[in-house]
Amino acid sequence: MRVIVLGAGLLGTTSAYYLQQLGHQVTVIDRQATPGAETSFANGGQISVSHAEPWANPSAPLKLLQWLGKEDAPLLFRLRSDLRQWLWGLSFLRECTPARTRHNIRQIVQLGTYSRTMLQELRRDTGIDYEQRTQGILHFYTNAKEFDGALAPAEQMRALGCERRVISADEAVAIEPALKHIRSKLAGATYTAEDESGDANAFARALARMAQASGVEFRMSHSITALRQTGGRIDHVEVTDDTGRFQRIQGDAFVLAAGSFSALLAQPLGIRLPIYPAKGYSVTLPVKDASRAYETSLTDDEYKLVFSRYTSEDGDRMRIAGTAELNGYDRDLNATRCEAIVRRVEELFPGAGDTSQARFWTGLRPATPSNVPIIGKSKLANLFLNTGHGTLGWTHACGSGKSIARIVSGLKPEVDFAFAGMAA
Repeated sequence: MRVIVLGAGLLGTTSAYYLQQLGHQVTVIDRQATPGAETSFANGGQISVSHAEPWANPSAPLKLLQWLGKEDAPLLFRLRSDLRQWLWGLSFLRECTPARTRHNIRQIVQLGTYSRTMLQELRRDTGIDYEQRTQGILHFYTNAKEFDGALAPAEQMRALGCERRVISADEAVAIEPALKHIRSKLAGATYTAEDESGDANAFARALARMAQASGVEFRMSHSITALRQTGGRIDHVEVTDDTGRFQRIQGDAFVLAAGSFSALLAQPLGIRLPIYPAKGYSVTLPVKDASRAYETSLTDDEYKLVFSRYTSEDGDRMRIAGTAELNGYDRDLNATRCEAIVRRVEELFPGAGDTSQARFWTGLRPATPSNVPIIGKSKLANLFLNTGHGTLGWTHACGSGKSIARIVSGLKPEVDFAFAGMAA
């Protein structure tokens, strides 16, 4: 079949790669000039199966009330006269029950574990390099209440096969000596040795080159303006290139992997996707003092930040990313939120990074209320969905890409997950 993939981020690129591996003729369309140039560009870099507790959990409603109006809040609802935001918010609150949280953790862990294995297999088979590190991920807590709240989700993850081990403050410092500066403030930690980190943008670009060498066509700098249906099927996609030239592109099947913009493209087709953009921030700092900088990828759950380290010909860099701001499709950098991230980094690792050369970035994560992505069939016979991955697009990329390729091909996915449009 000729398959048209809409989006060249992590999800679109992995979808294209695995579709080509199954023998399809694949074309990828994206408005950016290079793959992985939006949400995948400067994200937190974690392959984090252990980061499976969704934003929507029993503690979230009270926290949201406490954070309302705080410009530096980890999760900021900037209330708008936007019906989609309000509907999404109500759905988010419905997902905050203990039963829904347990269900969602199960889905997120099962897909994440499978996806991490697929990434490792791909790396083994192709030799792809993306500044990967395999020292695991350490979740640390400087608030005893936050640490206590993490124990039950960690236990559920272990029961599902994600070895998120609860450890003491001393054990955390032994794993990551850079935490010794705050040893007296550590309430506890968890550690998942199997988790990884790496540069998502470098991965997307490298995998796109491999896919292109195998015959996948990438039409970059092409803006998707509409999907047109006839007789319950997508007939073609309408695009304009960077010169403004209009084109119609036909295919046998279409995979919608356009991140936060998937909901806007699907709506005229009568498909309502529960996706809303959650603006995330990151800062990249050159390492100034390696003896103070972390080596292991870290998660600061209280502040909703993740920490990764990259070393390449571009230099030794620290990447710190996180927080979420629900403010429509706005991508403006908020100085207060940027400064809050740098302030926390300096509190934890004083002098480790060169803050005078900080590079700030923001991107729109395609968030579902449950944090569970939408992967599978749509109500239109030849339109398939691979979107809504929120904060875990990098973690779930390879597993989602391989699964949607199998679904498009009429094959059963290899992972137990609540795929859209499929019988249980």
